[in-house]
Amino acid sequence: MDLGERRRCAERVRTGFVERFGGAPECAVRAPGRVNLIGEHTDYNDGFVLPMAIDRAVWIALRRRSDRQVIVHSLDMPHCAQFFLDSLERGGPRWHEYLKGVAWAMQDAGHALEGWEGVLAGDVPVGAGLSSSAAIEMAVARAFCEVSGLAWSPAEMALLGQRAESRWVGVKCGIMDQMISAAGRAGHALLIDCRSLESEPVPLPAGTAVLVLDTSTRRGLVDSAYNERRAQCDRAARVLGATALRDVSAEQLAGAGDAPGRLDEITLRRARHVITENERTLDAAAAMRRRDARALGALMVASHESLRDDFEVSSPELNAMVRSALDQAGCYGARMTGAGFGGCAVALAEADAAQALAARTAACYREVTGLTASVYVCEASDGAGVVQDCA
Repeated sequence: MDLGERRRCAERVRTGFVERFGGAPECAVRAPGRVNLIGEHTDYNDGFVLPMAIDRAVWIALRRRSDRQVIVHSLDMPHCAQFFLDSLERGGPRWHEYLKGVAWAMQDAGHALEGWEGVLAGDVPVGAGLSSSAAIEMAVARAFCEVSGLAWSPAEMALLGQRAESRWVGVKCGIMDQMISAAGRAGHALLIDCRSLESEPVPLPAGTAVLVLDTSTRRGLVDSAYNERRAQCDRAARVLGATALRDVSAEQLAGAGDAPGRLDEITLRRARHVITENERTLDAAAAMRRRDARALGALMVASHESLRDDFEVSSPELNAMVRSALDQAGCYGARMTGAGFGGCAVALAEADAAQALAARTAACYREVTGLTASVYVCEASDGAGVVQDCA
């Protein structure tokens, strides 16, 4: 997204604010969605991930209130969100719960919050595996920090966003989505250690472009097998005597059949994906540092195969999309991204071939599945920030 497009997004929420509340907003904030290059279902196993913040985001124009009330209109979703910070209760449209959840988590952590009124809009596709929920959470956290005079700490706010989603909304998510939305860096992916929350910007290989390949199929995390996979990973770690699967080596897993309580075949495969995916993620970061796009692409393909066969979170549409991209000239690698069961794939392509590859991939996917895909080239963007300072 170029500077002009970002200005148009900011102007959209500012104009919406004036129409609904009268007068100008005091500030505007944004928080991006993300695409994960590699490192899937490793974050809640204390492992490594390599996401990048994308140039699609959630925007909020807002103004302080003195009555500890939060009122938010969405330009994209129906029903105004309205609640008091002193009497938070669950109920209402799902998108409201992300706002209330962040307020609950921040107050529960001891932060004194002020109320605000705002207008929210975004262009992160919902349910596509690009972390629209984390973008909302981090934009709302940024808004609360601005009106309440709180310092912005990306790692702390990411943890509070994760707590809001896990404890308030009911999705036992890892830390990756919130962390990259809070701390992304333009032009880079971020290698995140999900145990320590240490992160390292890793530059994208020169002459490459990242494509997001939306299958036009959707999944709901709460109702999906996500929580089941997480429980299987926890069980594998317990049987293997580890705090998390991040602490188990491939050699240790090879002898898991002799472990006390033994691992059944399905749980063994779940653990194998996580352990090998951690290795692939570290190898991918090393490949990026040496600007080896072909090695990075091969690791992405191996990741997809593991997610498809061992972790079993892919889908016929995701498999068709990945195959459609890999069949095109100029594609280094492709894989499903996000929790799975639908949503998006991601591809690494030669920059000069990216637009043509996107069109050919979409055409091939439609021929195979009959579905119309949205395929677009993404830029790596900065994490959550203030677009216009509070007065």
